[in-house]
Amino acid sequence: MKVLVMSDTHIPHRASLLPKEFYERVDEVDLIIHAGDFTTLRVFRELESFKPTLGVVGNMDEPELYSILPEIRVEIIENLRVGIFHGVGSPIGLEKRVREKFRRENLEVDLIIFGHSHRWFYGEVDGAKMLNPGSATDTFFSFKRSFAILSVEGKNFDVEKVEVGP
Repeated sequence: MKVLVMSDTHIPHRASLLPKEFYERVDEVDLIIHAGDFTTLRVFRELESFKPTLGVVGNMDEPELYSILPEIRVEIIENLRVGIFHGVGSPIGLEKRVREKFRRENLEVDLIIFGHSHRWFYGEVDGAKMLNPGSATDTFFSFKRSFAILSVEGKNFDVEKVEVGP
């Protein structure tokens, strides 16, 4: 299964549209995961119009999103337990705070997807694989815009970084 993973789109406040790279890649995936800060319900509905979409709310999302999306969730994709949480606070130390959130909630996961910092991150923190796809629409805390393609087979997965052009 292939999953397009994104976060922090902030439409219409920091961008008016999803990038062309999204439209070029969305047909090859089965699912979209968005780790919060859509900003508006319209963006969530647009993503759903392409593929089934799993999301969580972020700190900048409008109240309508809080009424339909959770703050944190765990989903099984193939046999992979994927945790999704936006994140909070400063970009410094964000990965450790996100990892600790799953520990405090007693949520066992194989991969944690998060956002908030607008910065790409893929690595291991305290025994957990973690992925922040960055922001496909904004360079507020980063020099590059990006999202990810997650390829899952059973419990195994690969992550592809997709950089978004100027």
